[in-house]
This record gives sequence, C-alpha cells and structure tokens, in this order.
Amino acid sequence: MAQPVDESVRERPLREVIRDTLRTRIFEGYYAPGMRLIERDLAAEFKVSRLPVREALRMLLQEGLLAERATRGSVVAGLSEKDVADLFDVRSSLEVLACRLAAQRATPEDVARLEGLLDSATDALARGSINEAHRYNSEFHDEVTAIADNSFLRTALEPLQGRMHWLFRHVTDLPELIEEHRELLTAIASGDAERAAAQSVKHIGKYREQYPDTV
Repeated sequence: MAQPVDESVRERPLREVIRDTLRTRIFEGYYAPGMRLIERDLAAEFKVSRLPVREALRMLLQEGLLAERATRGSVVAGLSEKDVADLFDVRSSLEVLACRLAAQRATPEDVARLEGLLDSATDALARGSINEAHRYNSEFHDEVTAIADNSFLRTALEPLQGRMHWLFRHVTDLPELIEEHRELLTAIASGDAERAAAQSVKHIGKYREQYPDTV
C-alpha cells in the first residue's frame, strides 16, 4: 500500500491528492470504521511533509468521513442507523431541489456532460472496474448540483457529499442504478422541473428502503 504521490498529479494541491486517496480507501473498506489515521505514518507513506497530510485529514473531518477522538486523534467515522436515516432525510430535500433546478437551468452542454458520465460508468462496469463505475455515478450527482447553480444549495450539500458518496457505494446493482440515473437525466433534459423532482424522489426512496440498517 505504501506509495509516493504520483508525479503525474503534482499539478494538483498535495492535500487534495492525499484526501482523494484516503477517501477512496475509506470507500473501498481498506480503512474500517474506528481505524486511526496517524499523520506521521501517512506522511512517511506518501513521502511528503506532515502539513498536506494534516490538511487532507482536516478536509475529511469536514466531510464527516473522519471523526476526532480526544485520546486517539482522527479515526474513520461510522454511520449508525439514525445517521443513515438522517442523511436520507437531508438528501431527499436537497437533492430533489437540485434536480428541480437542474431541469430549469440545464443547457445542451450540461445534458451531454451528464450523459458522458453515465456512458463512462457503463463502460467501467463492462470492464469490471466497479470502483470506477461507482465514482462516475457519484460524479453524476455532483454534476447535477453544479448545474442547479445555487450557491446556498451547494454550500449545504458540500459537507455531506463524502457521506453521501459512501452511501452510494453500498448499492450493489450497478446496472440498475445507471439505468435509474438515465431516467433521471431524461427528466432533467425535458426541462420539466416537477418531473425531475418526482423522479428524484422515486430514486432516493427506492434506495432508502433497500439500504442496510447500519453501516
């Protein structure tokens, strides 16, 4: 697992590269809930100073993927049954609004970008790259929020996105998920805000019912 930071991504801030790597490990289960992430050990692994690691950990704390414990430092957070229910409550409000606004504001270029993400997810799935397919499906939701073009909505969603993406990773029927996203895209592309909102409610409700009791 010990890898230096790839030179090909050096143009990005180190804190973001490290954050994305750690986030992926959490999503993929390499870091289990309750596991402590030690700043100096990560700095040695990535062959960087401790500052970008500290910043990456702070970003993951803000996303809710890590929690601070007085005696243990940063540990991987878990989601209780109530946490999951609360998160779905918030998601059903904010994401439905995002889809409604996206239907009103999406340009042909926006629709093409969303379609491209779903095509990429389909291609990744066909190649057996499950994690990559999950990533494209998560990016689809993020792009809908961007298209909604509401700064207050984005500010409300940003601290929750890490945990929402974690929820997305528990979906096992990826072909069905991609098809549902295509239906949501069709609703957004129609320009009918109420149709897009209704499709979003249906989509979120289905996965809320299927979701495990605890994470």
